[in-house]
Amino acid sequence: MDEVSMRDLRNAGGDVLARVENGESLTVTRDGRPVGQLVPVPRPRLTREALLSRWRGVPLIDADAFRADLDDVIDSHL
Repeated sequence: MDEVSMRDLRNAGGDVLARVENGESLTVTRDGRPVGQLVPVPRPRLTREALLSRWRGVPLIDADAFRADLDDVIDSHL
């Protein structure tokens, strides 16, 4: 876990919180001593209905055409 000083938190709070928002956990220090932790809030899980509604918009893939495209690009003898 990385550390951030109280001074850095005060002076660059937006940048520090952006790091936390991107999934990083940070220990806040004062005079080199740990005094607290900043951790990301867990994101809510998708419901079954929300996940299925997202998948309804995904286009179908023709497996044979996909394989042919891969064969055109990748040398299968490697």
